[in-house]
Amino acid sequence: MKSDLNHLMEINNLDALWIIGSGQHNPAMVYLTGGGHFSNADLFIRRGADPVLFCNPMERDEAAKSGYAVRTFADYRPTELLKQANGDQLQATIARYKLMFADLGLEAGRLGVYGQMDAGNAYAVMSGVEAAMPGLNFAADLQGKILLAAMATKDEAEVDRIRRMGQITTQVVGETADFLSRHTVRGEVLVKKDGTPLTIGEVKGRINLLLAERGAENPEGTIFAIGRDAGVPHSAGASDDLLRLGQTIVFDIFPCEAGGGYYYDFTRTWCLGYAPDPALALYEDVKAVYQQIMTELRVGTVCKEFQVRTCELFEERGHATVLSNPQTQAGYVHSLGHGLGLHVHERPFFGLTSADDDLLKPGVIVTIEPGLYYPERGLGVRLEDTVWVRPDGVMEILAPYPLDLVIPVGK
Repeated sequence: MKSDLNHLMEINNLDALWIIGSGQHNPAMVYLTGGGHFSNADLFIRRGADPVLFCNPMERDEAAKSGYAVRTFADYRPTELLKQANGDQLQATIARYKLMFADLGLEAGRLGVYGQMDAGNAYAVMSGVEAAMPGLNFAADLQGKILLAAMATKDEAEVDRIRRMGQITTQVVGETADFLSRHTVRGEVLVKKDGTPLTIGEVKGRINLLLAERGAENPEGTIFAIGRDAGVPHSAGASDDLLRLGQTIVFDIFPCEAGGGYYYDFTRTWCLGYAPDPALALYEDVKAVYQQIMTELRVGTVCKEFQVRTCELFEERGHATVLSNPQTQAGYVHSLGHGLGLHVHERPFFGLTSADDDLLKPGVIVTIEPGLYYPERGLGVRLEDTVWVRPDGVMEILAPYPLDLVIPVGK
């Protein structure tokens, strides 16, 4: 939680955090400010001091909604700095940052850098500031030991927002199932009223519309993949593919609140009309492992232990896994799940190489999503729910939804 930041900064030897970029679709900035309509901002979180948010003067009122002290770039007379730099915008920007750091009392120290900026601009600005202020050292938190560690445990307000996104998500999933069911069939293919085939692209367009009507966004798209594409976990599905009966469809949907807020993550596998025996057998294996793992989740356990257990369960059923063959592309090929919040994927992680401090502890929200994939057989199955580890240790699915495989369709 945010209240952990000072301690995390101290144990990781950081004097401050520097968060860069927009107040929207920028997880670090959204987390620390609550989000807002401001761009190209700079937030500084100093150990033991009040945060300060620097912004464009036109956006000062939006920035002030964060509750932080706000200063504007205009305070540093950018026209004069540009003149002193002989028109060199980069040098003028570096000079402005040098003044900002001096005002913050950060002329020396170690800073963690977060947020979003064009990579080339970020490199130029930060290397320039380091050269101008040799007492400063910028550090990248590649292992997520500070901000992602704080974000891993959610407070009640965060849980409520993710739960609400779950309700929106499952409503859209239900309406998508109903939409498919209302179509008729011609030659094992779903067709529209005008007799033309329904396509994956049209289904995705409807999903986006349903989300938008509920105030949600879909910035990373939706996986709605059929046949061979269902057998490759992150194949999104080809827009011109047709909806054929009896083929597995992996429907993985991960929308967020408008403005790049909290996500939900959810997957079901469907067969339209009927499920052939090979698809049903694969589905039953995934469902059995999903249900078994859900009964075994325990507070305080290292997350990768559940990945090992999932591999063992699938191998008992005759499937290859990443435990016995890390390079396998058929069978169980990914991790059991991941944390969820302002990122679709955040701590704690469940992979075999994840850290020992990736724990299933009270307050975390994680996905549980076992799956089996056989692209050359045109089969893929995944089941996923988002689970909150409540303070009392109970594992709560935030938006329950049936596990049905077959979606009936019209004749």
